[in-house]
Amino acid sequence: MYQVLTMYGENEPWWFFGDWREDIREIQQFSTFEEAQVEYRKQWEILRAKYEHIHIKPNFLTAFWNDGEEHWCEDCVEGLQLFLGLALLKDDKPVTIEVDRAFYESISEEAKEKICIRKQA
Repeated sequence: MYQVLTMYGENEPWWFFGDWREDIREIQQFSTFEEAQVEYRKQWEILRAKYEHIHIKPNFLTAFWNDGEEHWCEDCVEGLQLFLGLALLKDDKPVTIEVDRAFYESISEEAKEKICIRKQA
């Protein structure tokens, strides 16, 4: 079973820390990869229009964010960026299929990766 899901939290969608499911906002289930891919692309285009920054991983994992959307971390004593993650998974794991680069090659990828010290412990 394939899933297209959106997550919102302080981690990009490719980290899959132990509590990653707590950040899930929406899950859609599909029986085929092709159906899931159509939904992923549809959601990707919608989110691209709403967010200033995008960081793309080749296996259908994308982080979107806007400057200033942060969560205060007491342990880190600083604000952590909040990300809207979009993922296409198979049985709750990243797919090994890579997205067609032409789909997003006009996007300038940006990295704003910062992991909370709580996650590194």
